[in-house]
Amino acid sequence: MFVDDLNEALSATINALGGKKVVGALLRGESVDPTVAGKWLADCLNPSKRERLDPEQVAWIRRTARLQGCHILAAWEAADAGYAPPQPLAPQDEAAQLQRDFIASVKALQAIQQKMARNGMQAVG
Repeated sequence: MFVDDLNEALSATINALGGKKVVGALLRGESVDPTVAGKWLADCLNPSKRERLDPEQVAWIRRTARLQGCHILAAWEAADAGYAPPQPLAPQDEAAQLQRDFIASVKALQAIQQKMARNGMQAVG
C-alpha cells in the first residue's frame, strides 16, 4: 500500500486495526464512549485540527499493528527516514534473541564478580 504522509500511514494502520472508534477507545481507555474516542482520533489525524497523537501513542499503534501483521506505519516511517523496509522478527526469533541477550548479561555479571573478587571487593545487594 502506498501512502503519501504520516497521517495517511496512521489512518491506513488504524483502519487495519478496526477503525478510529476501536483504536481511539483503546488509546483513551475503556470508559470512553467509542464514538467520542473515534472523533478525537479523527481530529488527531486532521492536519487542520490542533489535536495530535503523542509519540507514545504512535508507538503503541505501530506495535499493535505489528502484532496484527500490519506494517504500513513502520514501512512509511522507515522510507521517510531513508531506511530499507522493515523486516519484522518472527516471535521465535525474538525469543531466541532475548535468550541470547540474557545469557550474555549473566556472563558479563559473572565476569564483573570475578574482577571484584580479585580486587578484594564483595558484591552488595
